[in-house]
Amino acid sequence: MRILSGIQPSGKLHLGNYLGMMQPAIELQEKGEAFIFIADYHALTTVSDPAMLREGSRDVALDFLACGLDPERTAFYRQSDVPEVTELTWLLSVVTPMGLLERCHSYKDKIVKGIAPSHALFAYPVLMTADILAVQSDLVPVGRDQKQHLEVARDVAIKFNNQYGDVFKIPEPSIPDHVAVVPGVDGQKMSKSYGNTIEIFGDPKETKKRIMRIVTDSKTVEEPKDPDESIVFALYRLLATPEQTEEMAARFRAPGLGYGDVKKALLGLFIDHFAVFRERREELARNLDYVEAILQKGAERARSEARKTLTAAREAMGLD
Repeated sequence: MRILSGIQPSGKLHLGNYLGMMQPAIELQEKGEAFIFIADYHALTTVSDPAMLREGSRDVALDFLACGLDPERTAFYRQSDVPEVTELTWLLSVVTPMGLLERCHSYKDKIVKGIAPSHALFAYPVLMTADILAVQSDLVPVGRDQKQHLEVARDVAIKFNNQYGDVFKIPEPSIPDHVAVVPGVDGQKMSKSYGNTIEIFGDPKETKKRIMRIVTDSKTVEEPKDPDESIVFALYRLLATPEQTEEMAARFRAPGLGYGDVKKALLGLFIDHFAVFRERREELARNLDYVEAILQKGAERARSEARKTLTAAREAMGLD
């Protein structure tokens, strides 16, 4: 089974990225042949500063390797190091209906947020389709809010195969049941665009400040509280063991618990969870040549597969 996943280097990775994408992708590398890429072409739709893009790509590489990505099991690469993907994007564009792209909610959402409309932003799902199909992915881990893009990839692959012959596998989505939407410190979905994130490798003092300002209600220490209505509890349970979660829920329902105590407990869990990863990241940051070698090796593996796919697509379309 071949698994593919990617993430944009458009900002510092946060707890929502880790729980929603990174951790599930790293776990899946033990279940098949994994391809994980840094989506720097995609990031160009929102990141216009070259230095920021380079720094973001480097940070994503460090973060993933620090958190457990195994380069011996996984082809880990930058999207821009696999040029076959961009040529395949054009070939797929030929069979992609305009109506399919016009229905994509991601484009509409970004326009509403003030991002300038462009062809790249509009055609974003076709490039994502090429990412997926280039390495003939069987399984693509996606969040529920990204499922539509995987459906586009399936539709385009089916349309191409119907028109030109069976060139592409039809990918299946993998939507983790156990990962809920990760709330930000303000209660909205944790997102860089909302400025409500907790960075997984952020400055420790800033991390503490962000956790301590998580929004809570006005209940006093002596009042019982409902854990199911608490943002801080929702974040706590994502990092806690089942036993810790049950114990904290019981404390919520009894008098005597202050929200400050819960936030301190969450901070402790956060520090403990990422302590070893942070040390590993610091080691990797001192050896960027090693990191670059991993990315180049991953790109070679991805290009080897993408060349086969591109050759088959070109021949099917009469470009041989």
